[in-house]
Amino acid sequence: MGFSDLEGRLHALDYDKKFIIGSEDNLTFDGSSIRGFTAQKESDLRLQVDWTTFRWLPADLFGAGKVLVFANVCDKDGGLFSADFRAQLMSLTEELREKENIVVNVAPEIEGFLFKGEKAEQVFDEKIGFELATMSGYFSSLPQDTLRLFIDKFAEAKRALAFQNEKDHPEVAPAQFELNFRYSVALDTADQIQIYKLLARQVAKSMGFTASFLPKPIQGLNGSGMHTNISLAQDGKNIFYDKSGENNMSDIARRFITGVLYYAKDLCLLTSSSVNAYRRLDPAFEAPNEIKVTATDRGSMVRIPIGN
Repeated sequence: MGFSDLEGRLHALDYDKKFIIGSEDNLTFDGSSIRGFTAQKESDLRLQVDWTTFRWLPADLFGAGKVLVFANVCDKDGGLFSADFRAQLMSLTEELREKENIVVNVAPEIEGFLFKGEKAEQVFDEKIGFELATMSGYFSSLPQDTLRLFIDKFAEAKRALAFQNEKDHPEVAPAQFELNFRYSVALDTADQIQIYKLLARQVAKSMGFTASFLPKPIQGLNGSGMHTNISLAQDGKNIFYDKSGENNMSDIARRFITGVLYYAKDLCLLTSSSVNAYRRLDPAFEAPNEIKVTATDRGSMVRIPIGN
């Protein structure tokens, strides 16, 4: 059973299937062991299983009979815990759907690097740095290249977990990858992002490599980002789209973008919450380093897609 901490790390607890079915209303854990949750003097928190997230895990990667479900963190009284972002997202999107009949659709584009050796981040030597699994990249990767083999195996694992794969490819930097999957409602997509990273690391480990999602692991190469495509739907219709609008955008879409730009500096505390993340924002490496919106410039914070 998985849940996330304040910084987005995935944590997992293993339960016996007979136990969890009989005790799902009484699952607790030590919240003081999770960074940013509770102090030792008030440590215990509860877990509320979200059975709609139930997934069988591929046996060749995780072992036979393993399943994964996500949980919301709850306080001692059973109410949703204020520091659990998944629970907050669930509440916000449910409120928006109930009051406005609006659904938030999200599709991420998650980039990462493939490094030689297992646990490369844990055994990192600053004098040596990371060793790329291959020198092949965007348009220079042959079908049986190490990176291609990793991507193919990763894509199969995703399909086994019901991701709707759209495309997968090496990225600009050597040994960099990106696998895109179809949009879903915001909460489901948030879970899929965690599963994506878990799968990438598990597949890489099975091949003797490390999948890393550090924003800027190697100086002089493109960093790894996560473009997040967002749209709002009302009654099944994309209300960001207007055929007659500039760049096919509706007034609602423009107001939405205005809100993002207005709170841009606050949002950066979440989207670029480390020194390493800010090192990625170098205009020489296709990174968004300007608070503006455009349909073409890859250096802008908000970009309007020309297709779809």
